[in-house]
Amino acid sequence: MRRVFPVALTVLAIAASFALSTLRADDDEKPKFTIKEAMKAHAKEKLHTKVIEGKATDEEKEKLLSLYEAMGKNKPPKGDAESWKKLTDELVAAAKDAKEGKEGAGDRLKKAVDCGACHKIHK
Repeated sequence: MRRVFPVALTVLAIAASFALSTLRADDDEKPKFTIKEAMKAHAKEKLHTKVIEGKATDEEKEKLLSLYEAMGKNKPPKGDAESWKKLTDELVAAAKDAKEGKEGAGDRLKKAVDCGACHKIHK
């Protein structure tokens, strides 16, 4: 009995350490794109305009979604992180709706792409 208890504690400690390191790795995962890269594609490629107008390909819709998801994972240059999360979450949700072809997705995306709302607070 004396030998079983220390071995069980050691196994439990190793398992807990592994679980915590896995959780930390997920939290520290770097976004696929920086905010600057996402904004460059947003502004120069006009992906959001194509999606809003219903002219985007499935690949373009997927790219726009991945850009917005990456933006949300980045920290804003300035402003409140909670505000940033709220604004980018709406962009992601609208882009997902568009990708899935949901009714009114273009209008939702058009409303979510309010450049001034983000830039006043976070740029």
